[in-house]
Amino acid sequence: AYCYHGQTLLASDKCGEAIRSLQESEKFFAKAEALCKEYGETKGPGTTAKPSGHLFFRKLGSLIKNSLEKCQRENGFIYFQKVPAEAPQLELKANYGLVEPVPFEFPALNAHWTPETVAAFDLTKRPKDDTAKPRPDEEVKPLKEPDIKPQKDSGCQIS
Repeated sequence: AYCYHGQTLLASDKCGEAIRSLQESEKFFAKAEALCKEYGETKGPGTTAKPSGHLFFRKLGSLIKNSLEKCQRENGFIYFQKVPAEAPQLELKANYGLVEPVPFEFPALNAHWTPETVAAFDLTKRPKDDTAKPRPDEEVKPLKEPDIKPQKDSGCQIS
């Protein structure tokens, strides 16, 4: 988010703030890269995932680096703006292109679902079912397949 915010600030001629935003982005990217490499080296069932090798992650690193170099170069040539000590605040509330979310509420419980009804679903008290036992396997008799030979005269004509 800081990377793209820095690019937006550069487009609006706020190069000093853009540099600080991109520096913050670089700091967070380095932290994320270390976590991704650590995750990729852990043992377990999810070891096939390597987030640090994902295309988005690789492109983001070069995008941050190139944007920061561009901002620093342009600030030295054109803008001569001071880089602030604090990173600019991100606008976390989008004011365009999004629909307002509807808060989720659980539906009201039906009157039939009382604590006694729920307690009646105790699986340990279920009746024994004798039909669930597997039947013994029956012997499968081999079938004789008909002897099929290819025929030239099938009666089909191509016109």
